[in-house]
Amino acid sequence: METKNYFKIGTIVNTHGIRGELKIKAITDFADDRFQKGQAIYRLDKGQYVKETIAKARVHKGMWLVTFEGVDNINQVEIFKGQDVFVDEEDRDDLDDGEYYYNEIIGCTVVDLDGQTLGEIKEIMTTGANDVWIMKRPKGKDGLIPMIDDVVKEVNVADKVVTIDVLEGLFDDED
Repeated sequence: METKNYFKIGTIVNTHGIRGELKIKAITDFADDRFQKGQAIYRLDKGQYVKETIAKARVHKGMWLVTFEGVDNINQVEIFKGQDVFVDEEDRDDLDDGEYYYNEIIGCTVVDLDGQTLGEIKEIMTTGANDVWIMKRPKGKDGLIPMIDDVVKEVNVADKVVTIDVLEGLFDDED
C-alpha cells in the first residue's frame, strides 16, 4: 500500500465574489509556484485529500484568489471555507543547501554550542530580511532565533537538531 505525504500550503478562509473564487491565506515561500494555473493542490475534506486543479489564480490584498477547474459558482465552493490546502510531497522541489521546508525545521530540538538543550522550534515567522524561528523553552518566554549565519551554526534535519551560538543578548529574559 502506497503512503503519500502532503504538506500544508494554506487555508481557504472565504469565498470571493459569485463565480467560485476562493480566498486562500498562503503559508508557503513558493506561493507563486503553488498557486498558478494548471497546478494540482489538495483540499483536506473530512479526513480525505481531494485533488483540485487550479484554473485561475491571482493575488488580491495579500491573499490568493483561486478558482478550481470545473467550478464557476459560489454555491459549489461555499462548503470549502475553513479547509486547508496541501501539496503532494512529490510536487515539492529540491532545495539548495541551507534552505529548508518549514516541516523540516518545526519540531527540531535547539542546542547551544556545548550541546545543552535550549528548547524546540514551534513556529517560523517570516520577516523582510530573514526568517525568525520561534523556540519553546522549558521555562520562561519563547526564544526568537534569527535565521542568520552568526546565530544558526548547524541544521541537521535528519536528526531534527539545530545548533545555535547564543550571542549576548539573544535571550535576555533568562533567570
